[in-house]
Order: sequence, then structure tokens, then C-alpha cells
Amino acid sequence: MRAQSLYVYFPSKHAIYDAMFAASNRELLGRFTGLPSTVDPVEDLRAHARTFLRFCVEDPVRYQLLFQRTIPGFRPSPESYAPAVDALEHTRGALVACGISDSRAMDAWIAIIGGLAAQQASNEPGGDRWLRLVDDVTDMYLAHYAAIHARKAAR
Repeated sequence: MRAQSLYVYFPSKHAIYDAMFAASNRELLGRFTGLPSTVDPVEDLRAHARTFLRFCVEDPVRYQLLFQRTIPGFRPSPESYAPAVDALEHTRGALVACGISDSRAMDAWIAIIGGLAAQQASNEPGGDRWLRLVDDVTDMYLAHYAAIHARKAAR
């Protein structure tokens, strides 16, 4: 397809990015909702994190579009951003199932898992060095927030 042909369907480059943003987030959300639930919320959280990380590293350009703001001036429309919000809510649900409901803890989880994705994408594309850390990082994260929860409950 030639560039001129694309503009029959999209009024601008940003409209193309917007459509790609929405489609990619719908795909991520579909992967999350397709995960089988187990009786172990910690294992479910690990599976959720692994799914997210695999999604990020399998297509580096898509990863940049969704999570790194590499396109100057591009802001997704509310319609294309909605699936991203739904995917984030799925993440929140996985954390709540593990007893984590505080917004700071949610921000920390996003930073940690996003950091693993960034390290994998930038330092070992095609490898699994940072992907293999999911279980350890999940355990450390949950232990930290369980301790905070216990301290608050003791007061």
C-alpha cells in the first residue's frame, strides 16, 4: 500500500498511530482476559506479568508506541485509550486478588514490570534475561507490600 492510499482511510499519520494504539491495546486486553484463572492469585499475577512482558518484547515498535511516547505530538484519542484503561484495570484486578489495593502499590507494580520490559527490549532483544526475573520480582514485591499491610493492620 502506498502512503497516498493510506490517507483514503486515515486523515493523518496520528490517526494511523491512534488506530494502531487501539488495536494493540485490544490485543493486550484479549491476552489478559484469555488467561486461565487458577486458585492461586500469586501464580495468576505471575502469569499476567509474563503475558505483559512477552507482549512487549515480541514487537519492539508496538512496545514503543504503547509505552514509551516516542512519537512527538501523538496523544491517543479517548476511544483508542479506552482499551488501555481496561487492560490496566485487569492488572489492578490481579493485584487486588493478591491483597494489593493501594494506588502507590499499583504504581510500583507498573514501574517494576515496565522496567523489566524496558530492560529486555533495550538490552537483550530476542532474549529472556529480564523475563526470567518475573517470579523473583513478584515475590519481592508481594513480600514488601504484605509487610506494609501487616504494619498498618498492627496499628
